[in-house]
Amino acid sequence: MSTPLDRRRFFRHGVAAGAAAGLASAAWARAAPAKRNDPLRIGLIGAGSRGTYLLRLAVAQGVEVPAVCDVNEAHCQRAVALVAEQREGRRPESYTGGDYDYRRMLERDDLDAVIVGTPMQWHAVMSADAMRAGKDVFCEVAAAVTLDECWDIVHAANESGRIYMMAENCNYYRPVMMILNMVEQGLFGPLSFAECGYVHDCRALAFNPDGSLTWRGELARDYRGNLYPTHALGPVAEWLGIHRGDRMVSLVAMETNKIAMDHFARRHFPEEHPAREVEFRVADSTTVLIRTAKGALIDLRYDTKSARPHPSTTYFSLQGATASYESRIDGIWLEGRSPGYRWESLDTYAEAFDHPMWQEHAAEAAGTGHGGGDYLVVRAFLETLRSGGPSPIDAAAAAAQSAIIPLSQKSLDEGGTVQEIPDFTEGRWEQA
Repeated sequence: MSTPLDRRRFFRHGVAAGAAAGLASAAWARAAPAKRNDPLRIGLIGAGSRGTYLLRLAVAQGVEVPAVCDVNEAHCQRAVALVAEQREGRRPESYTGGDYDYRRMLERDDLDAVIVGTPMQWHAVMSADAMRAGKDVFCEVAAAVTLDECWDIVHAANESGRIYMMAENCNYYRPVMMILNMVEQGLFGPLSFAECGYVHDCRALAFNPDGSLTWRGELARDYRGNLYPTHALGPVAEWLGIHRGDRMVSLVAMETNKIAMDHFARRHFPEEHPAREVEFRVADSTTVLIRTAKGALIDLRYDTKSARPHPSTTYFSLQGATASYESRIDGIWLEGRSPGYRWESLDTYAEAFDHPMWQEHAAEAAGTGHGGGDYLVVRAFLETLRSGGPSPIDAAAAAAQSAIIPLSQKSLDEGGTVQEIPDFTEGRWEQA
């Protein structure tokens, strides 16, 4: 069996709400809201497929839903019906009056928190508005698109004292949390290198059936660089202890040419169709190298345009002084434990190092999205609300990871220059 884990780590993943009092004085946890009793009252901003699914998981874990908001009336009513079905006919009020009607919803005094499940370009402004309106926030990834937006969510969280949590489900994958367990128990020793990537053929998701651009297509048209960093970077940041004794300090980006979207448009749309004329800024593949304060290096890849199958949309590797992990071959090597000098399956160590959260909640997580990560990330947010914080993936962490988007673009625009990554913790990472 694994060694008992420290209380900070249990708290950070929303396992032990009772640890709140012992951690409330942590230097990086600012003015966390008071503990709350059930039922929690949560509103939804963005009732598309993703937002509605997160709402479904939250309702199944006992929350009340006084209100939902979406510019699409049909989407809003689908969410209303979902809540009414699961909560004995109690129908939330709907807000469908345009892009900014969510602000009218935020004026309600019967909401503890909101789920933000809108297109990425809206995440930061909606999250900041919600915190300044006195609501806690559970926001889909990435948290922001521009550097100003990254700072805005940090400032809103600090000024309001509200809880912000980025809904990064990849942090809660079972193998990811198992590696975290090993790292925190010292099996990897000092860490030097991590490689990770989001490689997922999303070309079709850039277009609506009529060839107009979706929000993903608009993002690829308007920006370049790594436009979706957190699925890959989130788990690695946990392993490296980012904002818990280390932080990301600089990056440099390089990219390939752009051939995939033109090829896709020519194959799927007829001659003279406007979709063929769209000029996308994002390259087929972008690599970002990130340096940490302790000298570790992260190799981060983003590729959502190349034509290729993807057994998994994410991959991860980690190198320490005494261990190495490679998700693409399901391989781990542990000095002094692995027989000989060869890879073993990670499953070999599941009994000894399965994360306690998975040991406790595997049955509930089974069958939910992203290998159970969706259930656990929602549960972590609800437990954080009940305990009063701090957040497992707070505004500073969300900002640092999301800042890869604008900083990678700036690096590319300047011919591959090194960019400094701001310290969104304002020095608190050294005290954690």
